[in-house]
Amino acid sequence: RLLGQVKGKESGKKPKFVKCGLKHVTSLVESRTAKLVVIAHDVDPIELVLWLPTLCRKKGVPYIIIKGKARLGKVVHKKTATCLALTDVDPKDAKDLAIFVEKGVENFNNRLTETVKVVGGGVMGFKHNTKKKLEEKRRAKEKKVK
Repeated sequence: RLLGQVKGKESGKKPKFVKCGLKHVTSLVESRTAKLVVIAHDVDPIELVLWLPTLCRKKGVPYIIIKGKARLGKVVHKKTATCLALTDVDPKDAKDLAIFVEKGVENFNNRLTETVKVVGGGVMGFKHNTKKKLEEKRRAKEKKVK
């Protein structure tokens, strides 16, 4: 394409690529040029991509988590890939991208409160309840003495 521009021939259209690589995807999310971010679930160590959904949520970029980094690698013709970003698609594929974006927003971006684990359920253990009963008995006994 660039060689054609130098020679004065028809320049052609800008090629559309799937962007891969954690640093590259991060810069695309931060600049809000990524239309959809795809993250693999089996990245090792997981800390590499653990913060990426939070960044996507903060910047308003839809993301999805799929099974297998090998599947992502097949898309970019590599062995594995931790994450991918779609920045631009053909107009004929825009409808399919809109469906994926809608599903990503619905199933991942908007489900933060459901995915965050709630520690405990307000049910105290046996030892705690026993100590509490003994404390209440002691306080009741002190009130009677006064």
